[in-house]
Amino acid sequence: MRVRPLIPFALTAVLAAAVVAIAPVRAQEPDAPPAPPQETAPAAEPRVADATSSQVPLDEIRRYVAVYTAVKQAYVEPVDDKALMHSAIRGLLLDLDPHSMYFERDDAESFAQQSRGNYDGIGVEIFRQPDGTLRVIAPIDDSPAARAGLKAGDLIIAVDGRTLTPGDDDSSSSLRGEPGSTVVLSVVREGRAQPFDVSVERGKIRIDSVRSRMLEPGYGYVRISAFQADTAADFERQLGQLVAQSGGRLRGLVIDLRSNPGGLLTSAVQIADALLERGRIVSTRGRIAISDAEFGATPGDLLDGAPVVVLVDAGSASASEVLAGALRDNDRARVVGSRTFGKGSVQTLLPLDNGDSVKLTTARYYTPSGKSIQALGIIPDVTLQPVAGSVDGARITESTLPRHLRGDGDDMPGANAGDVLEGDSFIAAALAELKKPRAAAAAKPGG
Repeated sequence: MRVRPLIPFALTAVLAAAVVAIAPVRAQEPDAPPAPPQETAPAAEPRVADATSSQVPLDEIRRYVAVYTAVKQAYVEPVDDKALMHSAIRGLLLDLDPHSMYFERDDAESFAQQSRGNYDGIGVEIFRQPDGTLRVIAPIDDSPAARAGLKAGDLIIAVDGRTLTPGDDDSSSSLRGEPGSTVVLSVVREGRAQPFDVSVERGKIRIDSVRSRMLEPGYGYVRISAFQADTAADFERQLGQLVAQSGGRLRGLVIDLRSNPGGLLTSAVQIADALLERGRIVSTRGRIAISDAEFGATPGDLLDGAPVVVLVDAGSASASEVLAGALRDNDRARVVGSRTFGKGSVQTLLPLDNGDSVKLTTARYYTPSGKSIQALGIIPDVTLQPVAGSVDGARITESTLPRHLRGDGDDMPGANAGDVLEGDSFIAAALAELKKPRAAAAAKPGG
């Protein structure tokens, strides 16, 4: 795999230096009238000042200190200095995109555990909204959340009878807990007149992110439910087993990415590389040069050119969209299903000296054809419709999230919402598409 330098540790170092330098970005519209002179102080690190084109705005700092002092002196009850500063730091991220957030030490450790696929909780991918409520992006396969009936688009408004509020540091922390303990979630679901309660027994979430089986002689099926550190290795191992079961060669493969919320970009890149002989996989572009990267394939297709169909839906997000876009743009696979979620941004985890971390959006993803996934998603070549009467959840996409980064999909109101496709009937439809001659399938218009 060829990679133009995207070095997470180097990017983290640049961002950490920016934190030390206290150098927020200040921009002015080119056609705006000249602003009156404002006193500024040089940033502590010249390199960071160059990278961010910024200086410390003393007028804004004075305003902050004035408000801080007023709260300390006049608020009706005493306020702890640490609590005030913590609120101020969280406020820096509050009006950014929905994926940038502050993690306290325990939450940062939990985030890392989830990336490894081993933690205690209910097993659900969520988004915290500005009002503190939790929007379900997708429950993880065979998790306590999935078994309890939570669906993509559900809105969690209370946990164990306590209403979620904007003041909660990390609303999701209340979902974690000892295996065997029970949490009661108050849920709002589109199509239901009233909120209702769902009891979920927490468990040890050990995500087997890859499962596989033979659909028919010669035709394999691989389900990828998340992208974790070991996902690519598991994919290659199980794909090898399917090939062996077929006498050394598969006639075709269905890759199921439905309701896969994403995960580690490197895992998705490695899987794409395993199926490509050549070509670009994905590129990233940000405001600083070190955020820019390009991932390319190396020779060696584990399927020796056998056809591939990728099955996606509205819950397929982030790394799932990267994989689907890479295989489709390189003419290696056809994409069937429903329009994907549309999360086309890169987050970098910035550790702080006290053990806390900041998760900051630093770049956008682009498919090999140069298209942005952000707020648009992957439009399938063949659109599959949900079974009539089976859709009872909200149609949530990146473009419906508050404060989302703008993308190509923002100019297509109402057209960006895909459907969650549940059940084995869609696997059968993907298999039928896989069996079509390549020329005939290519002639069919995309959805």
